[in-house]
Amino acid sequence: MHDLLKKRNFSGTLHLTSTPADALRLLAAGQTDYAIVAIVPGMYLIRELKLTNLFPVLRNVATHRYGYAVKKGDAELLSRFNEGLAILRKTGQYDQIYNKWLGVLEPEQIQWRSVIKYGAVVVLPLIILLGGFALWSRTLHRQVALRTVDLTREITERKHAEEELRRNQQQLVQADKLAALGVLVSGVAHEINNPTGLILLDVPLLKRAQSDTAQILDEYQAEHGDFTIGGLPYSEMRIEIPRILDGMLDSAKRIKRIVNDLKDFARRDDLGIKQRVNLNDVVQTALRLVDPTVRKTTGRLQVEYAAALPPVWGNSQRIEQVVINLILNACQALPDYDKGIYISTRHNSATGHAILTVHDEGIGISPENLARLTDPFFTTKRESGGTGLGLSVSDGIVKEHGGQLYFDSTPGRGTTVTLVISVASEEQT
Repeated sequence: MHDLLKKRNFSGTLHLTSTPADALRLLAAGQTDYAIVAIVPGMYLIRELKLTNLFPVLRNVATHRYGYAVKKGDAELLSRFNEGLAILRKTGQYDQIYNKWLGVLEPEQIQWRSVIKYGAVVVLPLIILLGGFALWSRTLHRQVALRTVDLTREITERKHAEEELRRNQQQLVQADKLAALGVLVSGVAHEINNPTGLILLDVPLLKRAQSDTAQILDEYQAEHGDFTIGGLPYSEMRIEIPRILDGMLDSAKRIKRIVNDLKDFARRDDLGIKQRVNLNDVVQTALRLVDPTVRKTTGRLQVEYAAALPPVWGNSQRIEQVVINLILNACQALPDYDKGIYISTRHNSATGHAILTVHDEGIGISPENLARLTDPFFTTKRESGGTGLGLSVSDGIVKEHGGQLYFDSTPGRGTTVTLVISVASEEQT
């Protein structure tokens, strides 16, 4: 040890001793700071001398392997040494001797088995604990997500409920208006029907009187020449008077029908008399009634009637009311005069249905409103005076006839309404 320190140019104070034991006694007495000795003899001496205040520093200053030697040239003795040690190593006695005399004094080395053992004792519970926390955290996240979904659904349902309540309130207000309208329509219808009924009674009488006097006036004209009646020549009045009387009679009938239609909008009564109805004739009549509105709305009305269309079973006036409503809705949907309306009838022989299609090139209907078109009091034209009753009443009439209304619309590209109703059977006469 002394030679090694000198070789390394140690500059401290050295206290040299004769034996390792003397060095350890000086250290135990506090006369020096360190004792540099071989680790195995040092551990042995500390134990045997009971130097309990000394602790080994597990740091090798230098490492030298122990060996054995023989006199140079004594190959026989060297061979015997090698053979004996080989036998000891092979039989395991070498390790037993080493552990007995030297191994017990060496400081314990940390073994991988111990590391794994103690690591498992510490790490495994930690992993389990962390896994538990992770599972708990994930469960909390899942519960929070589920609760969030529930809250979102509750908020959505509450909004729907509020919207439904708002619609119901509007419907109640509209129902009050409708009740008042019913009373008003009943009174107005009564007042209009009285003079209309008088006209319907008197005009046929005037037509008969004109027909009876026409022969006498013709003879008078032949004898005395043309004369004036009401400031106009008789030759013209002879043609105009029958036309005027026919127009008056048709107009009176139309007034009566319009009044009845107003009453139908205010209340839904029975279907009345059913008979075999030609759908083409119903469409033609409806177009005549709404002709002024159509002419003001569009310059492109196209109508196609199916040939040999079988009749349907129902009330012609009620079906006519539906067709009028569909055409008026198509007119109201057109944004300008250049957009068109296309009406067609056809017969589906496979299903036994007569089909009416009304297509407009209007503004269309949004998807969220399409399913509610036949709801009572629902309208997208409330600002322009719509009551939301037209399609509701029409849908009811069609269903009472065993038919169905279908709606197809694309915003900005128009709407198509299809009326499907069964043709009359042979037994229905």
